[in-house]
Amino acid sequence: YEKMTQTILIIEDDTDILNLIEWHLRAENYAVLSATDGIKGLETAIKVLPDLIVLDLMLPGIDGLEICKTLKRNPKTEHLKVIMLTAKGEEVDRIVGLELGADDYMVKPFSPRELTLRVRAVLKRTDVAQPNEEKNIQYQNLRMDLDSHRVWVGEKEAVLTVTEFKLLKELIQNQGKVRTRDQLLDKVWGYHFDGYARTVDTHVRRLRQKLGEKYSDAIETVRGIGYRFKDN
Repeated sequence: YEKMTQTILIIEDDTDILNLIEWHLRAENYAVLSATDGIKGLETAIKVLPDLIVLDLMLPGIDGLEICKTLKRNPKTEHLKVIMLTAKGEEVDRIVGLELGADDYMVKPFSPRELTLRVRAVLKRTDVAQPNEEKNIQYQNLRMDLDSHRVWVGEKEAVLTVTEFKLLKELIQNQGKVRTRDQLLDKVWGYHFDGYARTVDTHVRRLRQKLGEKYSDAIETVRGIGYRFKDN
C-alpha cells in the first residue's frame, strides 16, 4: 500500500522553469502546487505544509532566503524540507541558504532529472531514530536526544537544523573513526555529486559554531580526507 502522494510546492517566478519542474515532478506522481512570487509562496507553504519546497532565490515580493528564514523560525513550518534554486555565481547565497536550514540547493541551469533525483533523496531522509537505536547519545557534557531531535551542551540547548543534527549524530556514533566527505554525504544527505564537498565543510563549520568553544574542537579535520570526532 503506497503512502498518500507527497506534495511539493514550487516557488519560482520564471514560468518556463516552473512549468518544466512541474511537468517532471507530476510525471513522478507528486502532487504539485506553485507560486510565482514570494508572498504567495510563503502563504501557501504555511497553509498547506507541503512535504518539500523547491524555492528560487530571486523572487518578487520576498526573496528565497527571507522565506527560508521565516519558515525555519516558525515551529509549525521549521520541519519543512527545502531545495533552493540559485543562479550561477550566487555562491555566497547558496552557502547562506544552507546555513539557514535549506536541505539542498541546485545551480541553474540544471537538469530536471537531477532535480527529481534530489527531491526523492531529500524526501527519503527521515529524522526518526531507528527502532534498535539508543534514544540518547552522551559525550561528556554533550547530550543528544534522538526522539525529540534536541541537543544540549551542558545546560544550554544548541539549536541545530535537521542536517546538522544528522551530521553530529553520524560523527559521534563513529567516534575516533575518520568519516570521508563522501561517506558523510551518503549518510547525511543521501547521495553525493561532484562539487559537493563544500557543502559538508559549510555544515561542519556551522556545527562547530553551535557546539561552542568546548566541543568545536571535538570535530577534527583530517586534511584531504574528511572529519573525525575525538574519542571520548
